[in-house]
Amino acid sequence: MRSARQAPSARSKRSTSTPAAQASTKRKAPETEEEEEQVEKKFRKCEKAGCPATYPVCFASASERCAKNGYTSRWYHLSCGEHFCNECFDHYYRSHKEGYEKYTSWKRLWTENGKSEPSLKAFMADQQLPYWVQCTRPDCGKWRQLTKEIQLTASLAATYRCGMKLNNIKVRNCVNPHSFQVAGVADSWWHSMLILPPLFKESPANPFLTAYYPDCVGMSPSSSHGDLRPEHLFLWSHCLSGRAATNSLCPYFQPFYQPNECGKALCVRPDMMELDELYEFPEFSRDPTMYLALRNLILAVWHRDCKEALTPQKCAPHVIVRGLVRIRCVQELNRVLHFMTRKGLINTGTLLAKRPLLPEPYHNKKVLVIGAGPSGLAAARQLQNFGMQVVVLEARERIGGRVWDDSSLGVTVGRGAQIVNGCVNNPIALMCEQLGVRMHKLRERCDLIQEGGQITDPAIDKRMDFHFNAILDVVSEWRKDKTQHHDAPLGEKIQEVYKTFLQESGIQFSELEEKVLQFHLSNLEYACASTLDQVSARSWDHNEFFAQFSGDHTLLTEGYSTLLHKLAQDLNIHLKRPVKSINYSGDVVKVTTSSGTQYTAQKVLVTVPLALLQKNVIQFNPPLPDRKLKAIHSLGAGIIEKIALQFPYRFWDSKVRGADYFGHVPPSPEKRGLFSVFYDMTPKGDQCVLMSVITGEGVAMVRDLEEREVVELCMNVLREVFKEQEVPDPLKYFITHWSKDMWSQMSYSFVKTGGSGEAYDIIAEDIQGKVFFAGEATNRHFPQTVTGAYLSGVREASKIAAL
Repeated sequence: MRSARQAPSARSKRSTSTPAAQASTKRKAPETEEEEEQVEKKFRKCEKAGCPATYPVCFASASERCAKNGYTSRWYHLSCGEHFCNECFDHYYRSHKEGYEKYTSWKRLWTENGKSEPSLKAFMADQQLPYWVQCTRPDCGKWRQLTKEIQLTASLAATYRCGMKLNNIKVRNCVNPHSFQVAGVADSWWHSMLILPPLFKESPANPFLTAYYPDCVGMSPSSSHGDLRPEHLFLWSHCLSGRAATNSLCPYFQPFYQPNECGKALCVRPDMMELDELYEFPEFSRDPTMYLALRNLILAVWHRDCKEALTPQKCAPHVIVRGLVRIRCVQELNRVLHFMTRKGLINTGTLLAKRPLLPEPYHNKKVLVIGAGPSGLAAARQLQNFGMQVVVLEARERIGGRVWDDSSLGVTVGRGAQIVNGCVNNPIALMCEQLGVRMHKLRERCDLIQEGGQITDPAIDKRMDFHFNAILDVVSEWRKDKTQHHDAPLGEKIQEVYKTFLQESGIQFSELEEKVLQFHLSNLEYACASTLDQVSARSWDHNEFFAQFSGDHTLLTEGYSTLLHKLAQDLNIHLKRPVKSINYSGDVVKVTTSSGTQYTAQKVLVTVPLALLQKNVIQFNPPLPDRKLKAIHSLGAGIIEKIALQFPYRFWDSKVRGADYFGHVPPSPEKRGLFSVFYDMTPKGDQCVLMSVITGEGVAMVRDLEEREVVELCMNVLREVFKEQEVPDPLKYFITHWSKDMWSQMSYSFVKTGGSGEAYDIIAEDIQGKVFFAGEATNRHFPQTVTGAYLSGVREASKIAAL
């Protein structure tokens, strides 16, 4: 006869290899038919189909008549290894019994907070099952059952060691083996035999999810929402108010949708699995409760402290649930945490991992990243944190790509990006939180000043903004049934709609109103980085069909460089290494630089700007597929330029003091792209720096001018706008030349007439699982932004790790 603790010889012998079956072998087998008949009268096996427990043991021991491990008229199954007898059922269920009041009190609380049926089985699972806890000694890790009197807390789970005294009761030492019930919990069939899903108590996700039924998001109604701990209430009050305080949650961290909420980027439904989650964890498709409980817990713990790597050891103590299912949850926690790390949902940003965040099988890849802009650095940081070998090749003598901060004027001014559009759940806000970088909230006030110095009546601005958006709404209606072949230039379509409106309405706008409309059109050209005659009327705002980042628009007063240099820390970056060719015809990919140096890797990630792909700066062998080439050329390489000027004093304060920016009403449609908005780089400081943009037709107008001539044009505008006062000459200035920059030749992408947003997805497609692509022009959801570039790098790192 097999020993009760003998390891099972084969999975196929399930009926004799499970803990419950092993327990049954402790009894002496009957030797005669008469003895067997007597045994059947004394003992009753579990009637749950598939449960191997021949001689169940009651865990409750609530009734004086508890069957213990003897006979009962019925066994109630919670899991393989956890049963309670009919006598203990009656103890709580019958109104004349001693336990009835306790059950009805629990039932009332459950009904008030939860949605699921408050059955007696749920009561036993939620209130009566013993807790299990794992020894934290690295050389032990055994699971021990706590007595019913001991309440498990996160602090106890984090510090528990075999042999500890709890309530003056000494628990087993490390030398003692696992309890026999533990052995089968890891088997796949064990989860399928679980009657009720695990509902966590005191989950860190509680404060985030007060608007949900707790049992719909993996939490127990008996301890959620209505019984929040003081620190949870403190945390949530700060989350809602947005006030900054020590140990409070960043107001930009909103990882979960609230009920009936939609359209928020990088947000998950706490009561529903995403498609990629279902693909990765199909076993939870029928009942996702365990997965949701773990995922929601992990997201909550990460957003409470995003400055340190989130590990299973850090999360596991927060898994508070009774019964053997806690063992299974902690086992599944590793898988869920690794998946979320790989996808970039946690353990991301500027985090520098001290040890690999993914298991050993992910470490055997060598990856080359071409380009050290936001996308390349994001991917390299992720991949290195995963445990892979990464080399970054950068053509310039600096990192950052189209992100380039300039401090020559006494204050940081971004020659490229510097603004964050929508901070809620934005990874840029996450990195700022990790590094303690300040984000200056941009206020909505934007006075429009006419040439001559008069500030435009806000009512006129509001009215023309309404008409401008109405025109775009009509264009949106027009395109609903149009294919790419029926596309038209956006500028042409706007003019057509505008003329039709004037004819049909009989409205005549004043000269000033016409000029204000031109100001709004210049902002549209700023957004598209192109003249409107190049932009697709059908797809100019294709990304608006996806959830976008909401919340404050902010200025990074210290620039993006602080974040990028932290991303680049400890990475193997080779500067001044322009790549000439990529040969992926063999088993490994060969990358050759312009100097002839050759690098090899299993995977290569290309993050160069769209303009360089369009001009074949890198030769691919074999050539890129026609489908990808067509997509590359269907997008436009947009251009905007910047000018920044330092003055001896803040002359603009007399008119627009405290404003983050002010607008310049263009004198004519032809000049609307010249200096339409001026940004005060320190609106509440003592620095005297203004920055403006050149867009649309203005880019071509200044392209071949000397810098002093561009400055003269800008100063003419400022002197018209502040005509009533003296405007001093600038002390210093700089002007960008992105169109002439050898390694950019652009600012950001847009969809050309006849193109579509699908092109972004096609450019992002990998080739043969060897060559991958990232950058803002590969991010359909968030193009044209540093955020989009960064997320594309995270996306490709996830793909590379998965293959």
